Amino acid sequence: MPETYGSSYGSDFAPVAALLADRARAAMLTVLLDGRPLAAGELARAAGVTAQTASSHLSRLLDAGMVTVVAQGRHRYYRLAGPEVAQAVEALSRISGPVPVKGLRQSREARRLHSARTCYDHLAGVAGVTLFASLLDGGLIEPDGEDSYAVTAKGEERFAGFGLDLPALRAAKRRFAWHCLDWTQRRPHLNGALGAAVTDRLIELGWFERTGTRRALAVTATGRDGLAAAFGCLLPEEG
Repeated sequence: MPETYGSSYGSDFAPVAALLADRARAAMLTVLLDGRPLAAGELARAAGVTAQTASSHLSRLLDAGMVTVVAQGRHRYYRLAGPEVAQAVEALSRISGPVPVKGLRQSREARRLHSARTCYDHLAGVAGVTLFASLLDGGLIEPDGEDSYAVTAKGEERFAGFGLDLPALRAAKRRFAWHCLDWTQRRPHLNGALGAAVTDRLIELGWFERTGTRRALAVTATGRDGLAAAFGCLLPEEG
């Protein structure tokens, strides 16, 4: 029987790394960091490849368990298989060189992503790291391990007033609250079931709106006031 090294020496990430080494597949996964499912045609355009080539790439990503398919009638949409995949893509972004910005449009898109964006299903960018710091400094969350967090008694009351069902979030089949290092800010933002629920609520209340740039969010005037009142979070004015 051949010897297996996985249990003693870690995971075999070489096949996954090989998949991510292709620019078209990397582009597809980056676009899917938005958290919303996309059709194959949309992913083909984002990657700059033909529909046939996109289908081949998506088949490989499906086989590797990096994306899943959501069927709606006769249509098929693709999304990341889970937050772990998003975390891996974000981590690689932090150690990779930036994409050269060419033209005013790309410059504006880069500023929007820098300011506020979704990282799979939670808030990232300047807004994300500022909110995380406010929750921690305001005593609404506290460290509960190396990179996990617990909601304090003060936080229980504040999040309930914000409209979150914390017992349901704790019962979800994912980690409750932890952080990941933000790709553009190199500072932590809130992840996990709590981070996703907070982000959903921010968009539901109209405190943040989606923009024409995929993944980018824009804070509204109501959102600025609401974040300050609810969490003591003061976002910097956009230049």
